[in-house]
Amino acid sequence: MARNLGPVCRLCRREGLKLFLKGERCFSDKCAIERRNYPPGAHGQARTRFSEFAIRLREKQKVKRIYGLLEKQFAHYFELAERMPGITGENLLMLLERRLDNVVYKLGFASSLAQGRQLVRHGFFEVNGKVVTIPSYLVEVGDVISIGEKSRQKKVIVEAIEMAQRRGVPAWMALEREQFRGTFKALPARADLTMPISEKLIVEHYSR
Repeated sequence: MARNLGPVCRLCRREGLKLFLKGERCFSDKCAIERRNYPPGAHGQARTRFSEFAIRLREKQKVKRIYGLLEKQFAHYFELAERMPGITGENLLMLLERRLDNVVYKLGFASSLAQGRQLVRHGFFEVNGKVVTIPSYLVEVGDVISIGEKSRQKKVIVEAIEMAQRRGVPAWMALEREQFRGTFKALPARADLTMPISEKLIVEHYSR
């Protein structure tokens, strides 16, 4: 499985906002963007004028990094979104929100999306009672995501759940913490997604 193995704090600095890629560290004063809120590299503090192409590209890169995807994966989701009825940009975000690794993270069963992907691959989670090891699995409305019984007392799970109590769970999901399970109640409304994303720029980028 292809993945980005580079230092992820540089990605937040490059995009100019917290992408919450490092779990607990992102909520502490050790967060890189709190200490150096400018792009990495020798020219990071220089004033830069962006072309329209660069602005659209940066928006695409930002969303790719929020959801932990590589270019080929992201382009595939865009193609799916184009074929769906409705607004392409919103369709794209709904598809990304339905990924199992993202749902696991948002429910608080992992401290970061990258950790959620790893735990899914290792068979920690079940969907409707069946073990699923594919991070890109698209969760449907009404699906129940639970932690396998043998994995519930793992240190990584216990720490993630404790951290999630401070972070909270999105309104479109229902968490039963004592039962180690959550339900994907509904697709989120566009207004529910609070990260500063302009999906229209992504559509323009791919439509150029």
